[in-house]
Amino acid sequence: MRAAPERRRELLGAAAEVFAAEGYDATTVRKIADAAGMLAGSLYYHFDSKESMLDEILSTFLDELWQGYDAVLAAGLGPRETIEALVTESFREIDRHRAAVAIYQKESRHLTDQPRFGYLADSQRNFEKAWLGTLERGVAAGVFRADLDVRLTYRFVRDTVWVAASWYRPGGRHSPEEIARQYLSMVLEGIAFRHPYKT
Repeated sequence: MRAAPERRRELLGAAAEVFAAEGYDATTVRKIADAAGMLAGSLYYHFDSKESMLDEILSTFLDELWQGYDAVLAAGLGPRETIEALVTESFREIDRHRAAVAIYQKESRHLTDQPRFGYLADSQRNFEKAWLGTLERGVAAGVFRADLDVRLTYRFVRDTVWVAASWYRPGGRHSPEEIARQYLSMVLEGIAFRHPYKT
């Protein structure tokens, strides 16, 4: 029997925090139950395994991420505006799913070997395609520097955005949109094309 939606979200939130802090392998059902304030046996009333909980945490995060990304990619924006929107959407997802992002960063490499988590590799390929394609389009249009190594830039942008999950705390001093603005001002001034006649 499935838990009521709100209770299910609470349990998954507790599990996500434990997975992010302890690591998936080191996390026991008892630790999750303790964090949720319930008996370990009671957790099985809602989920059949910790693997099921992890699956739901990651798939929910990625489904929501791709809803945002797909909307950005379908909007017909220029390459710079697309990068800005993708970065902003990424920080919004860190705000909504900070623990899930941390889990994804720590665990996805070895989880992709398991059939149940094959969608992680699919998502990574789509992620790379979206970002690399936008960077390549920007170079071709003269929006980004012609000498830009797009693959290196992609890795830099990807890693520096998502590592924010290690320090970001929802409800902090800066909104995700403000962090994105500050981040973009640093990144884009380094990769945006500068016209020779501008000082």
